[in-house]
Amino acid sequence: MYIRKVIIMGAGGRDFHNFNIVFRNNPNYKVIAFTAAQIPGIEMKRYPPSLAGSLYPSGIPIYPEEKLVELIKLFKVDEVVLSYSDLTYEDIGRKLSMVLAAGATFKILGPDETMIPSFKPVIAITAVRTGAGKSTVSRAVIKELLERGIKPAIVRHPMAYGDLERAIVQIFENIKDFDKYGTTIEEREEYEPYVKMGLTVLAGVDYEKVLLEAEKRGDVILWDGGNNDWPFFRPNYMITVADAMRPGQEIYSFPGEVNVRMANAVIVNKISQAKSEDVNTVVRNIKAINPKAHIVKADMEVYVEKPSLISGKKVVIVEDSPSVTHGRLPYGAGYVAAKKYNVSEIVDPRPYAKGIIKKMYEEYPHMGPVIPSTGYTLEQLRDLENTLNAVDADVIILGTPADITRLINVNKPVIHVKYELKVLEGPSIAELIEEFLEKVKT
Repeated sequence: MYIRKVIIMGAGGRDFHNFNIVFRNNPNYKVIAFTAAQIPGIEMKRYPPSLAGSLYPSGIPIYPEEKLVELIKLFKVDEVVLSYSDLTYEDIGRKLSMVLAAGATFKILGPDETMIPSFKPVIAITAVRTGAGKSTVSRAVIKELLERGIKPAIVRHPMAYGDLERAIVQIFENIKDFDKYGTTIEEREEYEPYVKMGLTVLAGVDYEKVLLEAEKRGDVILWDGGNNDWPFFRPNYMITVADAMRPGQEIYSFPGEVNVRMANAVIVNKISQAKSEDVNTVVRNIKAINPKAHIVKADMEVYVEKPSLISGKKVVIVEDSPSVTHGRLPYGAGYVAAKKYNVSEIVDPRPYAKGIIKKMYEEYPHMGPVIPSTGYTLEQLRDLENTLNAVDADVIILGTPADITRLINVNKPVIHVKYELKVLEGPSIAELIEEFLEKVKT
């Protein structure tokens, strides 16, 4: 029997899940390596033997994606499996061409092959692109479930960037757990709002084991997606969030379009910030590819608790890194709050940028006058700290939910921006939850 040699292209999340579900105990394949992209500093590691299984006693190396062609030729690789999200179709086309030209087959594993079934009802929140507002919708859904006396088990898409053996199943019940697992800023951005609500969040590397834990903890499982990936658990009901500020992504991004096509409901978010013709374009595109889906028009209400602390001040703005880097947003909630509360000046931080922050501006020139919250390593955290401290501003506006002051020391006051979902047109969250509960009645 010929054993096919495989490389899995990833970004510290979907890649490990696909391996665990499809390849880990499959003698028909030999996974030569993972490659890593999008997240700086996660390459040149190893998927450990304890997770890789008996077929991989030495584990599996993780290389930068730049080495992909070299690896294909060196190991005579048969298949390359794309296993990460937030890509345009042009991105995929270039990667496909690169792989084919090197002599390998290009492959994408589909939802039926990679989604795990649960005996508990699953509602999934996904998106068209990162930064569309998934977590805001997730919080609104959770509040509705709690009001009905239904206990949700919240499971977040993986962000497996640190010690993988310590992160097989992660349980976040309080702020101290962030330090226990050595979580990055990006992870804290997603987990902190739930923990502050008094809720527990589950994540990890092995999602079969994460699901077993979730099924013990909740009446319903809520899947809070990452980037624009589809769920790891098979949903009974799926809500996809589209972004009115980025029209066209609902049909030009991967796997954002997949999520729109699979959705029971699509929430078009941030419509007050968008042009009316852009909102109409998004709605038209959704109807064209999924005419059965409910369409909800909504806003993220952005606010700070003490506006006087930023009104009339010179401010520097920090936004969550994935949204303004590979998510291609020019800015986020921090910038919206600065405009709303009439700051005297939004200081352009680019002349002050250090290390990885400077590199991010070079790699993502679309970014506006905001600082990405990049901090996956101690060195990157120092670069973020030094950049913020160098900027000539009165106040830091923090557009990310993560409290970065727990990780770095800054020399300016920090004002946190908050945001909540506001449905303006179409079915309410309560009506969507009612439909979900009707679907799962036995």
